[in-house]
Amino acid sequence: MALPHGTTGSTMPRRQLGRHLRDLRNRARMTTRMAAQQLEWSEAKIWRIETGQTSLRSLDVEAMCKIYGAPSELVEPLTALAKETKARGWWTGYSDVITEGFEVYIGLEEAARLLSTYENELVPGLLQTESYARALLTAGRPDAPAAEIERRVQLRMARQALVTRSDSPLQLDVVISEALLWHRLGGPEVTAEQLDHLRRMCDLPNVRIQVVASDSEYHDGMDAGRFVLLDFADGGTGELAEPSVVYVEAFTGPIYLDKELETERYRKAFASIKAAASDGRAVIEDVRAGL
Repeated sequence: MALPHGTTGSTMPRRQLGRHLRDLRNRARMTTRMAAQQLEWSEAKIWRIETGQTSLRSLDVEAMCKIYGAPSELVEPLTALAKETKARGWWTGYSDVITEGFEVYIGLEEAARLLSTYENELVPGLLQTESYARALLTAGRPDAPAAEIERRVQLRMARQALVTRSDSPLQLDVVISEALLWHRLGGPEVTAEQLDHLRRMCDLPNVRIQVVASDSEYHDGMDAGRFVLLDFADGGTGELAEPSVVYVEAFTGPIYLDKELETERYRKAFASIKAAASDGRAVIEDVRAGL
């Protein structure tokens, strides 16, 4: 039950523990309602535990293992994993500006080996310049104080260290719509700076940027919309990697999908989008020349 290499914070231990506890409950043929009744908890608490959204005490894990009839050899490693769910990631220092549910994503992003994303409206956060991020956040939160906007910008910039670090940088596979390159978010200077930055990012060995032309024929992104697919390493332990996760940033809040049928459907969609895309360098340069 080793954690993926490079994991920091509590997201991955919470997710691992939640998955093991959910499997134990299913093997015991218990519904969340049945488990909640026996533990005298709410069903919502069981759901938060199983989806990795909350830390756990060792005593709580022992209680869950008991009602699920878990094998004795599993109880100790699961209670040990519970202690790791309380670890704090660097991003907790920005808890004042992290929207509900997004803390889970930052932790998953931190632990990912490969991040594949399709974006049809905005430059992905990991590729945004400071000026572009500030313009976007200011436009999206017109009533927010300037200090809050700056904190949000700082958080976004801090996340980008995953891509540029020298030791095991995140592999980033990005497909964007050509239309978003023409958006004048923040004005011509901000747009030009952002395009120049995207062009430089194309030169990084761990980054691939492709662009879907505005006049392209049908591809699955037209139905799927924007999404992120995260894949994780096994850390050289020989164990299976953490299950992949799809993150969808809905208007009312984040959606996380980790069932194999769900993630594979998005993986096929991403392949369809990539097949309709071309190398981003030339397109970005053309748009930049047209400013």
